[in-house]
Amino acid sequence: MNFAATAALSLAMSTDAFAAAVGKGAALHKPRWREALRTGLIFGVIESITPVIGWALGRVAAPYVEAWDHWIAFGLLAIIGLLMIRNALAMPDPDEAAAQTHSFWVLAVTGFATSIDAMVVGAGLALLGANIVVTAAAIGFSTFVMVTLGVMLGRVLGTVAGRRAELVGGAILIIIGCVILYEHIGH
Repeated sequence: MNFAATAALSLAMSTDAFAAAVGKGAALHKPRWREALRTGLIFGVIESITPVIGWALGRVAAPYVEAWDHWIAFGLLAIIGLLMIRNALAMPDPDEAAAQTHSFWVLAVTGFATSIDAMVVGAGLALLGANIVVTAAAIGFSTFVMVTLGVMLGRVLGTVAGRRAELVGGAILIIIGCVILYEHIGH
């Protein structure tokens, strides 16, 4: 994967975490940078580990699916993108907006929930032979930045901007899947 694809993928992977962070920030009365950095760090670390796990699982399966790897990568990215778009268009949960707890475990579970898509993407990257260290680091860093900003901007932006970010992220994943499919079919 080239730099542009890695950057687009890392931004796409961080948008659902950004949406969750905006929600967390909106729930706080006056979010502080310390809380935002802590939340960003937790999300970023989790989001950088999950694609590595997916990549390891994908490497095991790679010899068995080599002829279909581009279709699998396209399918996984398209499904994740569509799910992100569907979640962005879904009605907000009223209990979610009322949440005030930002304990480590709540943040870790939320971070893991928003990083499952990164695990699936990691499996797809294994099939493509991508450099997982660079990609995982980019995803983790992007998530750290996006979540930190999301918490701080949450009170101002509310859930509407978070949902729009998730819409854009879903669309980017679908586009990346289409590009992968095009590159493999065209050769």
